Amino acid sequence: MNIYLVASGDLRLSANQVCWDAQAQMEQLLSEAVAEAGGKIIRAHAYDEKKQHGFIDSQKMGMQVFKNIDPTAPLIVAESVWQYSHHVLAGLITHQGPILTVANWSGEWPGLVGMLNLNGSLTKAGVQYSTLWSVDFSDDFFKNNLKNWLQTATVQPDFSHVKAFDKALIPADEFAKGTAFAKAFRKEKAIMGVFDEGCMGMFNAIVPDHLLHPTGIYKERLSQSSLYAKMLTVKDEEAEAVLQWLLDKGMKFDWGTDEVTQLTKKQTLLQCKMYIAAVRIAAEFGCDTIGIQYQQGLKDLVPASDLVEGLLNNQNRPPVFDEEGNELFAGEALPHFNEVDECAGIDALVTYNLWRSMGLKGENTLHDLRYGEYYKNETVDGFVWVFLISGAAPPEHFVGGYEGTSSERQPEMYFRLGGGSVKGVSKPGSIVWSRVYVMDDALHCDLGIGECVDLPKEELDRRWNMTTPQWPIMNAILKGVSRDQMMGRHKANHIQVVYAENESEANKLCRIKAAALQELGIQVHFCGDVAV
Repeated sequence: MNIYLVASGDLRLSANQVCWDAQAQMEQLLSEAVAEAGGKIIRAHAYDEKKQHGFIDSQKMGMQVFKNIDPTAPLIVAESVWQYSHHVLAGLITHQGPILTVANWSGEWPGLVGMLNLNGSLTKAGVQYSTLWSVDFSDDFFKNNLKNWLQTATVQPDFSHVKAFDKALIPADEFAKGTAFAKAFRKEKAIMGVFDEGCMGMFNAIVPDHLLHPTGIYKERLSQSSLYAKMLTVKDEEAEAVLQWLLDKGMKFDWGTDEVTQLTKKQTLLQCKMYIAAVRIAAEFGCDTIGIQYQQGLKDLVPASDLVEGLLNNQNRPPVFDEEGNELFAGEALPHFNEVDECAGIDALVTYNLWRSMGLKGENTLHDLRYGEYYKNETVDGFVWVFLISGAAPPEHFVGGYEGTSSERQPEMYFRLGGGSVKGVSKPGSIVWSRVYVMDDALHCDLGIGECVDLPKEELDRRWNMTTPQWPIMNAILKGVSRDQMMGRHKANHIQVVYAENESEANKLCRIKAAALQELGIQVHFCGDVAV
């Protein structure tokens, strides 16, 4: 049996070139596994000698590639890197044969993250697909499921950990609390400020307006060009004041002098100007939450937006004033959804306000579902995920708060003009995790409980160094959800996390949040060991 193979890549040439060798090695192992199972891989597009990689690197190229693929043939999308889903989405939407998305299991090469975004995009688009993952494509889980896909065109994921909201038993007082919050939230209405949609081809991160409006949230479509223009009006001394506030709190900046390879004070001050500009625009338009795309357009003008995002997500943050001297959003976070992921934006805004309504710390953030391994010592025994994001996590989440927070230069491969992250180690404690996504033209949310664990420094550093050591990290165990259950079910590269005082409180808050989301018209699914 002949199986076509395509590989969606980055839009950025440097990323495709750096990652190509890992992709080629992954495809070789995958081809051998397919051959052993009785199939033959036919690569649908060639290595480009001029570009020095073999990825589909634009939507137009993807359309051309799919013109030469038998639309009824079995097809594998193989990913060992971050990829832009819209490069291949048009071809996959019209493909009639069975589709299998496959990723390497690696911390260094983010194929898992890329594949999960593609899966979420396919789910939103209503495309049928199967999905698999492996370290080296020789394990029984992968080989048995691959053989099954070749024979039956399907892989059956394990959803035994999932329970629908209407099958759960929620205490009456918790149901009433969540429902009352949602009714008040919807009546009040909220504005989601969107600085350009569709970051990095994330089709799954765009929520159609007709699904968003019933929740009480409405988009204010903003342009990153207006953010840049507003930055130009921020005074140098205003940026200096923000930076001094952070230094006084004990935050550290890994400054150097080489603009090309190091974080410089100049880059940080430009980020401080973006922070002030973002808050002022949010106030001007009455936004309750905002998302900045950055990765297209803005990345060619100014340093990274991640320092801005991490600060916005923290209640205790540098004050920002309007031109008349009035403090904006005083004493409150301005929830930011990284990479303008609107599904995360819904979650961030609802979670922040729900937690605050109960007198709790509402800081929350998305992370990439980057990697994971089983780990055991005297205090930890379980599959520990590496949650990692490019810098948008709030200092409140970190061990030591601001004193445990540093800012390091973003990797040149993705961030040509540099800029610093908001880096820290997430503090041990109970969490509620979630993901809002679009499926069957409706909003859904998976949610559960977990624990952020404290790993020994050697193990922490090993995980950080194999992924992206400049970024904030959370080492999390998801209660009652295995690695393969999570991968087979999750509809996004992102996962939302918020802290709870203890596991009992996490269960309670998870139930209240579920009731609120359900009342807002979002179909809720409990995952794992939630007490329902």
